[in-house]
Amino acid sequence: MNLIVAVDNHWAIGNKGNLLVRIPNDHKFFREETTGKTVVLGRKTLETFPQGMPLKNRTNIILSSDPDYRVKDAIIVHSIEELLRELEKYESGDVYIIGGESVYRQMLPYCDVAHVTKIDHRYEADSYFPNLDRMDEWEITADSEEQTYFDIAYQFVKYERTGRRVPDPR
Repeated sequence: MNLIVAVDNHWAIGNKGNLLVRIPNDHKFFREETTGKTVVLGRKTLETFPQGMPLKNRTNIILSSDPDYRVKDAIIVHSIEELLRELEKYESGDVYIIGGESVYRQMLPYCDVAHVTKIDHRYEADSYFPNLDRMDEWEITADSEEQTYFDIAYQFVKYERTGRRVPDPR
């Protein structure tokens, strides 16, 4: 399973329900990676999308604790256990965890690949992603040249899990 995220120098990912910055090349990379695939996200992340609608040309699986939560053109699950059962229907390499903070933290133990856009800046933030550079079980296996968007430097970095996986709780 994959995850895809953009982080700043302190592994921040958002502030007040919004992305820290919008970089067109990062959005293009996200689209290219996830189109035609399965994306997993939380309810709050979905609500930040245009009109709060699921992403087109993808299977959207939304994690929400609200048992009455419904979204057109999306699959709703209410626990990590239910999510893991649902994900058995899909090819693991075609599944992307796309946020937010809570979903990333809960699903990180099940992921083998992390596509991280590292933005060389520190933003005001209230949500963070775990720092993979401080985790022995993750290593950088690919990275791009540094790129810039106006005065913002960023780089695409691929991490892969090298250590043992967390046992499946089922």
